[in-house]
Amino acid sequence: MKLLKIAIAGSLILGLSATTLLADATKGQKLFVKKYKSDCGFSGDKFAAKHSQDEWEAIMTAGKFKEELLKICPKVKEADVKDKYIQHLYDFSYKFANDSGNVPSC
Repeated sequence: MKLLKIAIAGSLILGLSATTLLADATKGQKLFVKKYKSDCGFSGDKFAAKHSQDEWEAIMTAGKFKEELLKICPKVKEADVKDKYIQHLYDFSYKFANDSGNVPSC
């Protein structure tokens, strides 16, 4: 019985962390270019540079990434920002934030 509880807890932890592990800054960059660049009117590097890494992290932790994207890019329709894109877009924004020293190629 104890072993079963440990196995279930381990599966739960692995399942919850899998979503984060699958997120990818490169995929976020591709999503931004494909889905939002034209409506935003600027490239992904300018989008990501709107905030520092700490600011992006605070926005994501507060669950307001989608809201911030819509504020920065008012022509983007809310329906076009799918929940499954958020983690990738966040990883991209965090990696290329204005204090990161990284420059994307989009």
